[in-house]
Amino acid sequence: MTAEQNQQAQERLGEILEARAFDRFDEVWADDVVDHDPAPDQAPGLAGIVDFWQQFTTAFPDLALEPDPLVVTDDYITAVFTIRGTHTGVFQGHQPTGKAFTVRGIQVSRFRDGKIAERWGATDEKGLAAQLGLDA
Repeated sequence: MTAEQNQQAQERLGEILEARAFDRFDEVWADDVVDHDPAPDQAPGLAGIVDFWQQFTTAFPDLALEPDPLVVTDDYITAVFTIRGTHTGVFQGHQPTGKAFTVRGIQVSRFRDGKIAERWGATDEKGLAAQLGLDA
């Protein structure tokens, strides 16, 4: 695949996330995707990715992701992003606080046949917990 095709898939992922159309994740994620940095208790593969995003957007229904720089090659995309939301649903066992958060993160995706086959990433989880008052 080309860098341009991978960037188109990444943009489609953004549209799918914004629409909360998780049933369309298979358009951009490989069924056997390997998440090298899964959330706690996240199942492997595409099912785990779908479940994570369903839970995350339930906890933060106004969730917004803003990509900053993207570095795109024929095999990888590295995305730096800002993520914002308000905690109005249960999040990893924590009852809603009603508090808003803004944190930064990074994700590296390896593409195979136009889909994400591997994912590495980190988000400022400590900053998120502190802003929600969950670090005590």
